[in-house]
Amino acid sequence: MPKVNKAVSKVDLKDPNYFFNRELSWLEFNNRVLQEALDTRTPLLERLKFMAIFSANLDEYFMVRVAALRQQVEAGVNRLTPDGRSPQDQLNDISAHLRPVVKEQHRHFEQALRPQMASKGIYLLDYMDLNQEQRLYIQHYFEDQIFPVLTPLAVDPGHPFPYISNRSLNLAVVVKDSETQEEHFARVKVPNVLPRFVPLPPELRLQHKDRPSAWTGIPLEQVIAHNLEFLFPGMDIQEYHPFRITRNADLEVEEDEADDLMLAIEQELRKRRMGGSVVRMEIHTAIPDHLRATLMQEMELGDSDVYDIDGLLSLSDLMSFMDLPLPQLKDEAWTPVVHPRLRRVTDKPEDSASLEIDDKEDFFSVIRRRDLMVHHPYYSFPATVQRFITHAAQDPEVLAIKMTLYRTSGDSPIVNALIAAAENGKQVAVLVELKARFDEENNINWARKLEKSGVHVVYGLVGLKTHTKVVLVVRREEDCIRRYVHIGTGNYNPKTARIYTDLGLLSCREDLGADLTDLFNYLTGYSRQQSYRKLLVAPVNLRDRMLALIRREIEHCRNGAHGRIVAKMNALVDPEVITTLYKASQAGVQIDLIIRGICCLRPGVKGVSENIRVVSIVGRFLEHSRVFYFHNNGQEEVYIGSADWMPRNLDRRVEAITPIEDPDIAKDLQEILGVMLADNRQAWDLQSDGHYVQRRPSAKGAEQSAQKILMEMALQAAGMA
Repeated sequence: MPKVNKAVSKVDLKDPNYFFNRELSWLEFNNRVLQEALDTRTPLLERLKFMAIFSANLDEYFMVRVAALRQQVEAGVNRLTPDGRSPQDQLNDISAHLRPVVKEQHRHFEQALRPQMASKGIYLLDYMDLNQEQRLYIQHYFEDQIFPVLTPLAVDPGHPFPYISNRSLNLAVVVKDSETQEEHFARVKVPNVLPRFVPLPPELRLQHKDRPSAWTGIPLEQVIAHNLEFLFPGMDIQEYHPFRITRNADLEVEEDEADDLMLAIEQELRKRRMGGSVVRMEIHTAIPDHLRATLMQEMELGDSDVYDIDGLLSLSDLMSFMDLPLPQLKDEAWTPVVHPRLRRVTDKPEDSASLEIDDKEDFFSVIRRRDLMVHHPYYSFPATVQRFITHAAQDPEVLAIKMTLYRTSGDSPIVNALIAAAENGKQVAVLVELKARFDEENNINWARKLEKSGVHVVYGLVGLKTHTKVVLVVRREEDCIRRYVHIGTGNYNPKTARIYTDLGLLSCREDLGADLTDLFNYLTGYSRQQSYRKLLVAPVNLRDRMLALIRREIEHCRNGAHGRIVAKMNALVDPEVITTLYKASQAGVQIDLIIRGICCLRPGVKGVSENIRVVSIVGRFLEHSRVFYFHNNGQEEVYIGSADWMPRNLDRRVEAITPIEDPDIAKDLQEILGVMLADNRQAWDLQSDGHYVQRRPSAKGAEQSAQKILMEMALQAAGMA
C-alpha cells in the first residue's frame, strides 16, 4: 500500500536538503559508465570502449560545465543552486569527487585491462618493452611518418610560451645545450592527425599461443619521446613529460545582436578552434615540481585544476581498439530488424541507402491503416524513419516536406533526400538548429547545401534552441490533402540510431497534422500560437500540461483512487517538477522514474518521497527515449517526445511531446517500461544519499537485461527468433 503523509503542510519542499546537485549527479552518471568498464561481465573490448566514453564525457564536462562554473566565480556570481551550493562550492566538490575516481580509472586500466588485453593477444607495450628489431622498425616509422609532421617549439626570451590547443596531448621537454651546458624548455605536440597507438607489422608482433598476436603496438607519444634527438640535434635530452589540457569550448552568441546568426556562430566557431581559457591540465605524476609550476603559471591554473595521472593520458583514444576484428571480445553483433508491418514494403538490409517499395503496398498506406511506432535500434532506422522521408521525396503526390534537424550524420541520406525533393519541385522547409552544441559546424555545412538546392532553411527562434524531432509530409490523395507526421524522441541521424534507444510515432491523424502545421508556422514565420489540439509544446504549454498531469494523479489519490506515474527520460532537474512529484508522493501516488543521467530528485525520504523510486540503466545502447505514463484512474495516458524535465527543455527550447492514442501502441510502451523496471543487469537504483547501487540477480534468479530482452522481442515480432 502507498504511504500517505498526513502532515504535508509542515514540510518545506524547497529545502535544499531535498535536492541533489546537478553537476555532482552528472558525475554519478559518469561513474556508472566507468563501472561498465570495470565489470568483468562486460566483454573486454567493450570495457575499453566504456573506459574511452568515460574520458570523452569528462572532456565535454570540463569544456562546458566546469568552464561555466569558473566563469561565474570569476564574474563574482554567487547564485545558489536549489541544493544550496555556490559556484565555488560546486567546483570544490567536483574536484574532491573526481580525483579518486580518475585515479581508480587509470589504476584499473594499467593493472587489470592491459594484462587482460595481453592475455587475448592485444599487446599495448611501452617503448622499453621492445626488442632491438622492433625498435629499429619504430625508428624508421618515426623518420618516415611522424618526424615530418612535428614542430618543436622552444620557450625562451625570444620564443614566448606557445599556445596549447584544446584536448591536445603534448610533451614538456627539457634539453641541455652540449656546448653551453644551458638547459632549455620546449613543447612538442603529439599530432592528432596520426594514430594514437602505433601498430607493429605482423612479423614483429609478439607471439600469442604460438602464433602472432592480434595486435602489438605502442603509444605514439612514446615513439616521439624516444626519438627526440632527431628534433633537437646537438642537444642532450634531459627529460620529457606528457601533459594534456582542456579549454572552455562553449559558444557565446548574442542572438539579439546578431544580424546574421550563421555568420555569428561561424565567428564563434573560429574562437572555439583556438579555445577559451584552460580549465584542466592532466599531467604525469613523474613530472618534477619546477616543470609543473611552469606549466601551471603559463596557463593560469591552480592546484585544483591539475590532475595527476599515473599511466597513459587521454584514455578516450582507447575507442580505436573497437576496430579490431575480434568479435569474440565484443557484444554480440546486433542488426536492427524491419518492423513487421513494413516487411511488405521493404526487405532490404538495414544499411541499404535506397530501399525499394513493393508495388503491392506503399509506405503511406501502412500509416493510413493505423499509427505505427518504431523503437530504435531494435527496429531499423533506414527501413522506417529514413524510408518515410526518402519515399516522400520521391513520391509524385507529395507536395511538401517540413522537418527539424538538430543533429544528423556527416553523410546524411535524409539531407540528400530533402535536396532531391526540392529538386523534384516539392516545397521543402527545414529548420536547422545552428546552436546544437559541438554540431554547429556540421549543421552550417548542411544548411548551406540545402539552401543551394532550393530548400527553405530557417534557423529557429531567437533565444530558443529547436530541439524537437518532427517531420510533416503533405500529400495529395484521391479526395483530400492528407498530412503524415513523424514525432520522435531522437535525432534524424542514421549512425546514432544504431546505438541510441529512441522512439518515434508515424501517423496521419488529422489533429497531429494540424498541430505540426501550426508548429512549423510558429518556427518559420510570425506566430504566437498558444494552443494545440494534441501536442504538448515547449515553451508554450508543455510545463503547465506536465504539471497538470502530475496533479491529476494527486487528485485521484485524494479521492481514494489509485495514482501511478512512470516516466523515462535522460535527466530530471526542474525544481518545480520535482516539488510537484514530492507532493504526489506525499499524496500516495506511486512513482517510478527511469532516468539515465542527471537526477536532482532525492527519492526515499520519509514524509517527502517515500513513494518515489529512481532507476538508471547504462548498457550497450545509450538510453535516449522519453516516455511518460499516467494511470489517470484507469483511463491511462502515454506520451513520447523530445523533452526531459529540465528548465532548458521546458522553458528555453522548442520541444514537442505527443499523446499515444492507439491502444495497442500504448500497451507496447507500457510493456517497454515494465521491461526496463525489471532489469537486474544494467540497472542502478538511486539511494536517498545520492549514490547508486547496481542491481544483481538473486542467487537463484536469472539475469534480466532490458536491452537484451528488447532485442529478443524485436526478433520474435519479426519472426526471426
